[in-house]
Amino acid sequence: MNKQHQNLQLQKWVAAISVLLLIVKFIAYYLTNSVAILTDALESIVNVAAGFIGLYSLYVSARPRDINHPYGHGKAEFISAAVEGTLITSAGAIIIYKAVRSFITPVELQQLDYGIYLVAATAVINYVIGFITVTKGKKNNSLALIASGKHLQTDSYSTFGIIAGLLLILFMDYKHKWIDPVVAVIFGSIIIYTGYRILRRSIAGIMDEADVELLKKIVDVLNKNRRENWIDLHNLRVIKYGSVLHVDCHLTVPWYLNVKEAHDEVDALSTLVRRVFGESVELFVHVDGCLPFSCKVCNKQNCNVRKHNFEKRIDWTLENVLRDKKHEI
Repeated sequence: MNKQHQNLQLQKWVAAISVLLLIVKFIAYYLTNSVAILTDALESIVNVAAGFIGLYSLYVSARPRDINHPYGHGKAEFISAAVEGTLITSAGAIIIYKAVRSFITPVELQQLDYGIYLVAATAVINYVIGFITVTKGKKNNSLALIASGKHLQTDSYSTFGIIAGLLLILFMDYKHKWIDPVVAVIFGSIIIYTGYRILRRSIAGIMDEADVELLKKIVDVLNKNRRENWIDLHNLRVIKYGSVLHVDCHLTVPWYLNVKEAHDEVDALSTLVRRVFGESVELFVHVDGCLPFSCKVCNKQNCNVRKHNFEKRIDWTLENVLRDKKHEI
């Protein structure tokens, strides 16, 4: 099973479990009349909507490339994450609105102990599913899974905070009911911030914003495993299409290598990148022949056409591999 289908199967479980937890939370709200628990239930509506949106986006992104989408359908994951971020932010705003209203018109709380048991169970389940989803999303480079998992984990954090506030009310024998809407406001604000972060990341993906950390890791791996014929690497670019990484670069090799020898160097580079970053990597390497000034940074032994003595090796860094220029002293 490839990564796209693994992501799709996991998202199906996330969507199904979100529906069950939503029902449990509304039962808890019905028993208690707690606006804090209503806060949790409203966020779970977003969980369900986002779960099915994420499911559809993963279905689309798993489709093979076609004439109209030569790079595949992976960008659908970024759109899904943007929608999910918008829903999360909206839910946070609604939660704060409900909490402010409860300050003005207090409600009678009841049976908090039963409500606490129910929402505590949902918090534990949400965290476990969220952790599994984020881990798999990072492994498979799936923004949709990462967004879903982080949403579930954030939901569990807010639920634990809500439980703490409800326990305080319970221990004080319902004397400080104002704690209930205060807790709702605090976690509504946290939810809004989480939605903003997901939105920010999804827009960056849609706009093909450079992932600096990923680029640094790629450069570090290539620099540490350089071969003698890899004189320099430049014009490196990485674009994400869902779980697929599209990597472009120019590799400078000795000008006198024949086609097969140059292709062997490209194969070695491709094998290295896929070994570290997985098989979902599309690597397009343009081979450049070295020029006389390249001799000063080339430490190839037994070169019979050298024009200058070797002076020093230039380590590959993010700055010099991103430039569209061969390395020279």
